[in-house]
Amino acid sequence: MSDPLVSIILRSYNEGWALQDTLPALRAQEYRHWELIVIDSGSTDGSVDLLRAAAPRHFVQLPASDYNPSRVLNRGVELARAELAICLNADATPQGRHWLRPLVEALFDPGVAAVFGRQIPRPECQAVYAADYERCFGPCRASARWEHFFSMVSSGLRKDVWALRGFDPRLQYSEDDEYTRWCRQRGYAVRYVPESVVMHSHNYTPAQAYRRSYGEGKALAAVWRGRRTAFNWPRTVLLGWLRDCARDLRYCARTGRGREWFQAAAIRWRQRHGRLAGFRAGWACYRAAHLSDDHPANPGRLTASTRPP
Repeated sequence: MSDPLVSIILRSYNEGWALQDTLPALRAQEYRHWELIVIDSGSTDGSVDLLRAAAPRHFVQLPASDYNPSRVLNRGVELARAELAICLNADATPQGRHWLRPLVEALFDPGVAAVFGRQIPRPECQAVYAADYERCFGPCRASARWEHFFSMVSSGLRKDVWALRGFDPRLQYSEDDEYTRWCRQRGYAVRYVPESVVMHSHNYTPAQAYRRSYGEGKALAAVWRGRRTAFNWPRTVLLGWLRDCARDLRYCARTGRGREWFQAAAIRWRQRHGRLAGFRAGWACYRAAHLSDDHPANPGRLTASTRPP
């Protein structure tokens, strides 16, 4: 029996440095029956030439100012001919020839709405972020004990489930978390596929770390079912930062990267402030709006994360 067609949706923005490895890694996959859909958000680094040379079936270009992850993902799935859509960031490089097949085969089960693969950090990844990748994707990953975790970086979706309700365009961050929570609420499974591996990481500056945590905190407010006051400076910032620092100290000591602990502490401080500020902004944004039952950002229909504020 021949392998079914799958659609690979590649999101890109000024990542030519990574595409030089990512595109050949795609061509090297032993699973051959796929089409490529590229959505580029205004790249100016010459990567457009690399993407066009890959002969995608669809090549969509958007101005960088128009980027919204939910709309990009929805557009990609709309264009997909296949019933199974594989999503990949341009800077996530598949490791080996067997990255694609495990994701695809996990989606053969009609009870599985979404899958995501393992991510390993790049060699130059700073300790503060490498520790996060270990927590989320390592052999003894802490994320397995969290109430919910998902990453769109290297992932897959069943189009029949997505057709019931796509990604929520109101969210600029954590759209994948919100969508897969909705899938689980509908009784579908969301599965981790560690056999599928990509190399992917970012060394965010303190300002970038703050902005990202702000966006994630804002998105979290849309699904939080606890009290707003559960997010406060003593608990969310101070105690959360102390927990982060203790965990990072153990990681740095174990991996021989003790000199990076002070930088990690500074990053965590910015992240914690961003998370609290974002949550407060999100509460005012999403809870003040009249949300329809068509989108599970309605706080009455979602379970909250058990990860500490």
